Amino acid sequence: MADAYRFPQQSAASFYYPQHAQQHHPRQQIIRNSTPPNNIRSVFNADTPSPSRSPDSHSPAPNLYGMFNQGHQQGQHGRVNGGPGRGMPMMYPNFQHQNSQQHHSQHHANLQQDHATHATNGAITSHHQSYSSGVMSSATPSFTPHALQNGHSATTRGGQAVQINEHWAKQLEMHKETEKAHAHMQDGAPNHYARVKAGENRGIAPVPAPDPDAQESSENLGRMSNQPTKQRQEWFSLDLSGQGLKVLSEPVFKYDFLKKLYVASNKLLRLPPSIRHLRSLEHLDASNNQLTELPPELGMCVFLKELLVFDNMIQTLPSELGSLFHLEMLGIEGNPLAPDLKTEIMERGTQSLIEHLQNKAQIPMPPNAREIVELQEGEANPNQERFKVYSFNILSDQACTRKMYGYSAVQALDWDYRKDLILADIRANDADFVCLQEVDTDTFREFFSMKLAYNEYKGVFWPRGRANTMSEKDAKTVDGCATFYKSNKYILLDKHLIDFKSVAINRPDMKNQHDIFNRIMPRDHIGVATFFENRQTGSRLILVNTHLFWDPAYADVKLIQTAILIGEVSRLAEKYATWPACKDKKAYVLADENADQDAPPEPTPQPSKEYANKSAIPLVICADQNSTPDSSVFELLAKGAVRPNHPELGGRSYGNFTKEGGGIEHPFSLRSAYTNLDKTPVAVPFTNYVPTFKGIIDHIWYSTNALENISLLGQVDPEYMKTVPGFPNYHYPSDHLSLMAEFAVKGSKAKQKLTEPDFGPSSRSSDRRRN
Repeated sequence: MADAYRFPQQSAASFYYPQHAQQHHPRQQIIRNSTPPNNIRSVFNADTPSPSRSPDSHSPAPNLYGMFNQGHQQGQHGRVNGGPGRGMPMMYPNFQHQNSQQHHSQHHANLQQDHATHATNGAITSHHQSYSSGVMSSATPSFTPHALQNGHSATTRGGQAVQINEHWAKQLEMHKETEKAHAHMQDGAPNHYARVKAGENRGIAPVPAPDPDAQESSENLGRMSNQPTKQRQEWFSLDLSGQGLKVLSEPVFKYDFLKKLYVASNKLLRLPPSIRHLRSLEHLDASNNQLTELPPELGMCVFLKELLVFDNMIQTLPSELGSLFHLEMLGIEGNPLAPDLKTEIMERGTQSLIEHLQNKAQIPMPPNAREIVELQEGEANPNQERFKVYSFNILSDQACTRKMYGYSAVQALDWDYRKDLILADIRANDADFVCLQEVDTDTFREFFSMKLAYNEYKGVFWPRGRANTMSEKDAKTVDGCATFYKSNKYILLDKHLIDFKSVAINRPDMKNQHDIFNRIMPRDHIGVATFFENRQTGSRLILVNTHLFWDPAYADVKLIQTAILIGEVSRLAEKYATWPACKDKKAYVLADENADQDAPPEPTPQPSKEYANKSAIPLVICADQNSTPDSSVFELLAKGAVRPNHPELGGRSYGNFTKEGGGIEHPFSLRSAYTNLDKTPVAVPFTNYVPTFKGIIDHIWYSTNALENISLLGQVDPEYMKTVPGFPNYHYPSDHLSLMAEFAVKGSKAKQKLTEPDFGPSSRSSDRRRN
């Protein structure tokens, strides 16, 4: 996402747009920062980018590609940013013939006269009042529904007079302004919208940078969002209008930071599927072209607020546009649109039409199943103990709101629909251990525990800390972490709740730390540690299930939560290393009269394994870390240590973790299982996918000294993802992906008993003589 707020902007908006070359100008020169060049007759290189391709990096003005000057004189290309005090380069034509100068002066005078006339008539046409997205000023248009000055009568089909509502009146007003802009461009004045904005931007003060300490809106509801990029971006609008383009080439769609794109008044027959790459678009104007349809991929641009396709030949709309839940204005006047769609938008507005498209859409065909990626080469050892671990943040019902996930159909967001998909996925993968995050108390007890019992699962669950302060009824809706295990294969030896804020406040080195009270205490996230033994082999396993705080602005909080988690796991592992042997390993099963009497008896269980130290016990951590692989959380788990002055700690005080000579460390050798696919064609590119974020924040960590990762659940079908704006949807019930890893237990080296060497009877007799 473009860094739209980290740096003060120099104007209300910035444009890059190509212009038609003045063919009667034989030579041109460039003047930078209003200073004449050394050679006033130096020739400007006319080998500049095409209107429909990416700007050439070797252009004489690679960053700005020319600007309008105060007299609106044109260069070969222009990117308009009218902010003051920037010393912007200007493009001036260098004419050799007097008649060329006179011709251009006369042409420019006509332009100024036309602009003056246009400004005079502004009150009538509401030219600067029709666009609410920021292209024009956001003043409310002034209109009278019964006496519109746009040539449209207030009648519907059958000649029955109706009162035009405010939304449709605004549409007609915007259509009228589009017609005026089209007329200007037909008269040889392309890039109309950049010209208008250049005039508006004169004298506008820079936009102040936001307060970095300002609190995020509660609208996020605990979900990850895109963090701002570090690269500075100064322009967000591209005007290709009035260029006579027939095709938009692919380089245009590499500008994924664009918020406004104008391709009006061209000869486009279609918008290419690559439009899906412009995920930040808020305004798209493709009016006055020759479009007969809109691509389904346009539904990927869920942040669109204005989609203007006036005066084309569009008869129907793809159901994929139903994901544009932010759309405020769909400009379709002047198209032979189907009567039912036209009536819907005329009578009920754009939002109603979007909901209509979303509701009438059929459930799409499911994607290809995610494949299992094998990591072990050669034939597997049949005597090697294996087990599978499944991890999934299921997106709680309370967090799955229309406000957050309005791009998805209502049915796809319904909890009854989603929970059945989740259950089906768990059963299909048939893992030995299942770790779920964002499971509320009621769902654990009344749904998953009951349903998974048919598959031999038993469960352990703890809700987040806030449940302790609520009534029993309200506490049922609090989410937490649930761990299920195959009870016919494993014995639960111990379970332990790790409440991060409770552990922090009870540490002697953190009791009087302000940052603990202000930043750690308000977050009630938890971890659940469980200790298992295999009934047959006697091998043991520590399994941890956790969910960290979500906000990218609180990287220090997530690091401290991870430090507390791994510290508690280390303390528990110390205890588990000396845990007594398990004697009764027989699984209780119901008698089956139809059971095969000739079936061979089960093998005799082996004794409980002993471990030399805490790090020798196999360890698996399933975590929704809400942290990307370049974070301090990942660094701590992967490398085993984080220094006390790490930048993500922000200079705050967190006891011994931040004291000089201290830091955070742990004794385990951990690796994220899915990093085994890095730099391969089958690498999983994301574990969380919404329009504002696509990245890896969920992990299954394992101790490499005790376990070997032999397979993983693979990626989602890339072809399917081309038309999916975000999860959840009909096929993926959460905004997270389920993960599954299969492990093989490495053989432990038997303890060798030290025996005294026997040198024969002579040595023993000599020993007696010495004694």
